[in-house]
Amino acid sequence: MVDELAAAPDRVRSFFRNLAGYVQIQGISREAVELRNAYLAAGIVGPASHDDAQHVALATVLDCWAIVSWNFRHIVHARKIPYYNGVNQGEGYKTIAIHTPQEVIEYEDKEV
Repeated sequence: MVDELAAAPDRVRSFFRNLAGYVQIQGISREAVELRNAYLAAGIVGPASHDDAQHVALATVLDCWAIVSWNFRHIVHARKIPYYNGVNQGEGYKTIAIHTPQEVIEYEDKEV
């Protein structure tokens, strides 16, 4: 993700800089690479989208409860999410919730 941020617009880089005290940068473990490869072998995404599969795998291996993403093509996709979670369970991991930002944002001035 750090490499992806280098090419992001200034406002996106600024947003993530402000999160620096709240997040940890994690290396990609052997387990995450193996899970990513399982997603690719299952055909959830093609080889050109291996970075997207790596995001899902790393979050799964690190036992995150959810992924929040704008990536509708390869991550937040109604037909792909069950396949990611099927591979997760088959490999001995928990399922992971995958949502858009709109699904998880809270508004202080409005009841959602």
